[in-house]
Amino acid sequence: MTAPTRPASEELGDFTTTARVLPVSALAVGIGGLSAIVALALSRLIGLFTNLFFFQRFSTDLVTPEGHHLGGFVVLVPVVGALAIGVMARYGSDRIRGHGIPEAIEAILLKGGRVEPKVALLKPLSAAISIGSGGPFGAEGPIIMTGGAFGSMVAQLIHLTSAERRTLMVAGAAAGMSATFAAPVAATLLAVELLLFEWKPRSFVPVALASATAAAARRYLMGLGPIFAVPPHALFIGPGGLAGCVLAGVMAGVLALLLTQAVYAAEDAFARLPIHWMWWPALGGLAIGLGGLVFPQALGVGYDVIEQLLQGDAPARLILGVLLIKSTIWAVSLGSGTSGGVLAPLLMMGAAMGGLEARVLPDAGAGFWPLVSMGAILGGTMRSPLTGIVFALELTHDVNVLLPLLVASTIAHAFTVLTLRRSILTEKVSRRGYHLSREYAVDPLEILFVREVMRTKVVALPAATRLGELAQTLHGDTARGQRLYPIVDDGRLVGVASRAVLLERAARGAAGQSLGEAAAGPVVVARPDEPLRVVVYRMAETGHTRLPVVSEEEGLVGLISLEDLLKARALNLEAERRRERVNALDLFFPGRGRTSTPTGA
Repeated sequence: MTAPTRPASEELGDFTTTARVLPVSALAVGIGGLSAIVALALSRLIGLFTNLFFFQRFSTDLVTPEGHHLGGFVVLVPVVGALAIGVMARYGSDRIRGHGIPEAIEAILLKGGRVEPKVALLKPLSAAISIGSGGPFGAEGPIIMTGGAFGSMVAQLIHLTSAERRTLMVAGAAAGMSATFAAPVAATLLAVELLLFEWKPRSFVPVALASATAAAARRYLMGLGPIFAVPPHALFIGPGGLAGCVLAGVMAGVLALLLTQAVYAAEDAFARLPIHWMWWPALGGLAIGLGGLVFPQALGVGYDVIEQLLQGDAPARLILGVLLIKSTIWAVSLGSGTSGGVLAPLLMMGAAMGGLEARVLPDAGAGFWPLVSMGAILGGTMRSPLTGIVFALELTHDVNVLLPLLVASTIAHAFTVLTLRRSILTEKVSRRGYHLSREYAVDPLEILFVREVMRTKVVALPAATRLGELAQTLHGDTARGQRLYPIVDDGRLVGVASRAVLLERAARGAAGQSLGEAAAGPVVVARPDEPLRVVVYRMAETGHTRLPVVSEEEGLVGLISLEDLLKARALNLEAERRRERVNALDLFFPGRGRTSTPTGA
């Protein structure tokens, strides 16, 4: 690559997305429609197994297990279902264990968006058996993994990049959630906050279109939302109500902390058992059966319980049963490695917490505090506050609670960020040996430019110089600090050569060769007005770790190397750690009132 013909600012734009986003988006739309059908199939499967296990009839209608007539034999139903899941996991695929989202994260980040085709069959089947036999789970985790698996299968049939495969997998996952809950915006936000690990049009556009397609298809397959109808609430609740939202956020954060710790305490306890993990779900199923015997409303997804809590007329027995029994059997069974989702149980437990709070907080209308706490628990437990806010709005269509949800969900999020190192989702991935950072920030290499870190004191060699004349100089002390030498002819860069190459050629008897001849060929250069990110990518693509810096107006102006790129990180660290105090003296005596110290000084 020779010297540039136009400034870098004319070639760079706000986004790096190309026209490839169009065919990928077209594929995502098809995956969105397919995921809506998969969501319907999973719903029907759950209804089928619920009817078979609890009522011994063949029907796909969604029913609650609460009305069964099995008596004490109900304890055995979750055990039977869990035994089937253990066998499927051991001899089919262990990817069906757990609630699905950590497995999706692992496939996206570590496996290039590749999911085994058998997971697309076994995951919804195992989830349907688990929930249908009374498991206190939701269908969203399994449908996210299943939709992602179908998206991955489509992507693997076509020549796509790893990034495009990941995008289509996430598109399938978001579409599945969108169709299940009639929540296309929340599903898209969940993809951004939990699955994509980037905010780029190349991935956002296909995922959003897939989610929208699934929501539109749901209208004809399962009907419109809202999933939970709630009484209308006031647009403004006053300072006392907002203070109550702060308290609700703190309580949601405490509950999220306890639930996360309970799940992994149960998992650790199962890991210490002297039996194969295939049998763990059966023990978890026994806990479900015993809990269901005492509190039948704990069995199954429990959408009817959530709706009753949101109506604001739930009795104290129901609230305490959800917070004590439902949460306990959910944590134990999820820790046992069975198959099921976390969103619906979290919604129920958050709403129950709100029902408890409604007895002491200011009255803001029937179901107000259950709704606010329902959104807050998602922001705290899943570390996805925006998803929690929008999800609660789309589930209820009550836009008047937007401000209270924002306060409570943000407080819950802040609480768990400060008290938990990882969320209930990323802890699972971490236990498999991978650490994830979920903070999105502008890369310092994006906002620093070559001119800020390049070396300007550079030795450039004339093209007419003979290698023999140069050898003695290169062996001298003054030349040892520079490893790459630009070769110039009348101020024009004609090539580059490393110190080692020049010495080796001189030793082989090419002393009469000129530097221009020795260094002839295309030159990879950097420009002073380029972001460092562009230079890093260029180094990775070409294998050159040292580049001459060339300006269109001035010619050769410096050199940049990998070592120089570390300066960008150092500048970023200094900006984060150095604290400054600017007091009122600066208004009258500029510079006198400002002091700065690095943190830790």
